[in-house]
Amino acid sequence: MALTAVLLGAAPANAGTDPGWEPAPSAPWDVAAGARCDFPVHGEPVVDEVVQRVLSTHPDGSPKRVAYRGDLVVRVTNTDTGAHHDADVSGSALVEYRRDGSQFWAVRGPVLVGVGEGSLPRGLYVVDGVYTLEISATGRKDVRLLHGTTDDLCARID
Repeated sequence: MALTAVLLGAAPANAGTDPGWEPAPSAPWDVAAGARCDFPVHGEPVVDEVVQRVLSTHPDGSPKRVAYRGDLVVRVTNTDTGAHHDADVSGSALVEYRRDGSQFWAVRGPVLVGVGEGSLPRGLYVVDGVYTLEISATGRKDVRLLHGTTDDLCARID
């Protein structure tokens, strides 16, 4: 699971009409037991007003640097029990998409981060504050908090 299109921030009411900003909807997702939590998990946006703005592109026209912002609430459900939590992940981010498939995120505010391997233990987290996220080409996720907190969603829906 990439970052579930989830690095997004508080947008003004006219975000959809600001020149250069386009909708960036998040798709529902599923992860198997053991991939993030000890049980299978389903995620689905219940509020999704995320917009993106491409700031620069690679020579082939693919996005290189993209800004994201907007309200996003994702319902995270333990599909074994039905327990769920609505996670407000309405942060904002500047994402650099590198040619080797790696990514660098500069983030402010809450974002949903699924970790298989990385600086946090395996799990699903709402990471909030000011931080960076480095995603390697192999999917390793390293969070470097400058100031912030992590909230373990697996524990909330166990």
